Amino acid sequence: MSSFARFIRPAIGAWALLLLITAVPAPSAAQQVNPTASSVNERQLLQEMDRIQGRVSIPDQRSSVLMQPAGREWREFRNVALRWIGGVAILGMLAVLVIYYLTRGMVRLESGRSGRTIVRFNTFERFVHWMTATCFVILAISGLNITFGRPLLLPLIGFDAFSEWSLWAKFAHNYLSFPFTIGVVLIFLMWIGGNIPNKVDLEWIKRGGGLFGHDHPPARRFNAGQKGIYWIVVIGGGLVAVTGYQLMFPFYLTGIEGMQIAQIVHSVVAVLFIAAMIAHIYIGTIGMEGAFEAMGSGEVDINWAREHHSLWLEQQSAQPQTHRAASAAE
Repeated sequence: MSSFARFIRPAIGAWALLLLITAVPAPSAAQQVNPTASSVNERQLLQEMDRIQGRVSIPDQRSSVLMQPAGREWREFRNVALRWIGGVAILGMLAVLVIYYLTRGMVRLESGRSGRTIVRFNTFERFVHWMTATCFVILAISGLNITFGRPLLLPLIGFDAFSEWSLWAKFAHNYLSFPFTIGVVLIFLMWIGGNIPNKVDLEWIKRGGGLFGHDHPPARRFNAGQKGIYWIVVIGGGLVAVTGYQLMFPFYLTGIEGMQIAQIVHSVVAVLFIAAMIAHIYIGTIGMEGAFEAMGSGEVDINWAREHHSLWLEQQSAQPQTHRAASAAE
């Protein structure tokens, strides 16, 4: 009996060890998921991996990433959040301007026109302004088409017309970005000297900039409101240019995560930029009498300059006649 026990004990131990080995799965084989298997679903893939990555034969191995969870968050932002941000900013600005115009109307010249003018912007300044402004309008329309075109424009004009329009809008958006960027750089260099904030701007803001009532606070060549537009153009234009070129030439500087961040920055800054420029266009056209002439003919009425930029007019009047045109460009 003792000899039988000595024989059976090792056999039982070996059998138990074999069961233990077969019961425990291999750690590497059990946790690997074949993304090409027909029985694998999306939930299983996302639970197992931060991103779904396969194998490619082309040199750019970054194209092997098929799916990443962050991409779904970016898509939700682009299709939902961005439309809300853009709609509230642009439509909200239009609503404010309509209400203001209906209650205040055009800011008129209280002293009337004097019949005498003074040079406010020279030919080169006006050329840069209109070049940049024209490019901006086309870039804004073509850019808004990317976000709002499909839900708003497609049902109205149909698939064929919308496809053709979107193709040309894309070409215009890409190619006109270059003169727009040049214009932003030139605006920064031309007018940086007159757009540094100072104490006069604080007083101008406290008194409402002459937009309410009949008060006309003193201002130099650029008042606080115009300085705000200047810095919006410089900073906002710089941001949309940098992020836009990153989107035009993808994957040269960053991966897909960086591209998504660039698109978010580009789109949010762009819609806020558009809203601010709508206010600028309003003031420069129907919002203020005589304002358009500054960028139209380059000359403004003396009374307009006295009411809206009295300190600048005093400075110009104190200079010799031969130096006034040159100093207007400073």
